[in-house]
Amino acid sequence: MGADSYVIRGGVQGRERLRLLADVMGPATRALLDEIGIATGASCLDVGCGGGDVTLELARRVGAAGRVLGVDLDEAKLEIARREAAEQGVANVAFAVHDVTAWEPGDPFDVVYARFLLTHLADPASLLATLHRHVRPGGVVVVEDIDFRGHFAEPPSAALDRYVELYTRSVAARGADANIGPRVPGLLRAAGFDDVRMRMHHPAALEGGIKLLTLVTLEGIADAVLRDGLIGESELRAVVAELSAFAQDPRTVVAGPRVVQAWGRRAGAAA
Repeated sequence: MGADSYVIRGGVQGRERLRLLADVMGPATRALLDEIGIATGASCLDVGCGGGDVTLELARRVGAAGRVLGVDLDEAKLEIARREAAEQGVANVAFAVHDVTAWEPGDPFDVVYARFLLTHLADPASLLATLHRHVRPGGVVVVEDIDFRGHFAEPPSAALDRYVELYTRSVAARGADANIGPRVPGLLRAAGFDDVRMRMHHPAALEGGIKLLTLVTLEGIADAVLRDGLIGESELRAVVAELSAFAQDPRTVVAGPRVVQAWGRRAGAAA
């Protein structure tokens, strides 16, 4: 997966968007990790880790005896993640630049985690098959991914509808699936994972949170949708302005994508 296949702008601006995403998803992700149970001393891999928010969460859970590796294609985000890990005194974590579609981990892991990654891949099944080979027997793979059709607004918003259309079409133009979430349990089974389970989270807000994230994401895909010829600059500016006004109105409701949380285990007893 080259950088040009990722529809959302990266770098420092992309990191700040991911910080907002971490605020929106944090409670649900932490509850998911609580339910699965991350053992002290475990080895963990965060695939497509972005700014490392979940990487650091995993590192805190496994303790000093554990280790966590976060991999991503965006060196700018990883450099920020390294600095923040050092500032927080988290020493059991490392970050490395890899194209996850072409990379094979050198060591097996007890836990492999991926958030909002499969939705950007033309061949998510291939990545899951690779990860299955690198999860220890008894280990778990944890995936959170989106169903972009989940967006809604009250009152209805033409700008939100246009944003959903633009995002979905731009992701599809790269051979990927903005609505992959409901497919994830089946993909895990097909990759060889057992005891597959799922639940769903659907963020919505009257102010801040997902309302702001939706606007920031629209701004983040601006380069891609213009380059793809899906919209002109004047219309894009109008959609951004309309969605901004709608998102800042505390009387409106915005719901983001449905988020499917799914996990499965590799057969065999844990070492």
